[in-house]
Amino acid sequence: MIAIDYHTHHVRCGHAQGQIEDYIKQALALGLSEIGISDHAPINWQDGDDPMPDIAMPKAELPAYVDEVLQLKARYAGRIAVRLGLEVDYIEGAEAACAAMLAPYPFDYLIGSVHYVYGRNVYDTQLWDGVRDPMPIYAEYYRLLAKSAQCGMFDIIAHSTAVIAFAPKPIPQAVEPLQDAALAALREADVCVEINTSGYRKVGAEPFPSERMIALARELGIPLTFSSDAHRPSEVAHGRDRVEALLSKLGVTELARFESRQRAMLSLTPRIFHL
Repeated sequence: MIAIDYHTHHVRCGHAQGQIEDYIKQALALGLSEIGISDHAPINWQDGDDPMPDIAMPKAELPAYVDEVLQLKARYAGRIAVRLGLEVDYIEGAEAACAAMLAPYPFDYLIGSVHYVYGRNVYDTQLWDGVRDPMPIYAEYYRLLAKSAQCGMFDIIAHSTAVIAFAPKPIPQAVEPLQDAALAALREADVCVEINTSGYRKVGAEPFPSERMIALARELGIPLTFSSDAHRPSEVAHGRDRVEALLSKLGVTELARFESRQRAMLSLTPRIFHL
């Protein structure tokens, strides 16, 4: 049984609901042994304290966020392991400023994510207005995904097929080589790939990344972990049963966990599923 969830958000980011403790209580109620708190990092590559108030926490909130998670970690010690994380947008050219922002804090792990391609968020439907050939955007997305792993700042790479959520669907034979090259770069960088169940909420059939990519990640020896990308407490561990069945089908027997930026592998108890 999957007993960890490493990707959750809360009200500070401006587009999620609930306080951090609400997510911890929900994780306890679901029998999780570890809950990762990983709200959206401040938008450090733009001027001003809160340049995107509906996207990420203000810059001034980062110390308070860290302090709150650390206090809750101590409060719930012995009941559930609370891990201090952060989801950080990878922006090419802003690596040094980002590293400087993160350096003072005792994170257990950092999630790197690619949301912005050619200056627009891949979840912004305007990015795709009038696009007849999505392949240049797909190619840039997977190039940035590889660079996010290679920059050395992150332990986990987030929702690595999120680009498909609102995009025109590409021909598989065209996009799969891009995905495979990105996975090879992630393997070379020795980072972990999350199985992010927001894919079930956004596209229905598969998590992010797809079953094909998860299978290839396993073949390449890329560590995997589980993430709900919860934006409300009720979404903690969302899709856990579906992912358990998928992992059983693919022969995945362990998931990555993190503490003080150190990765360890957690064995999964074998179960029988009927797919």
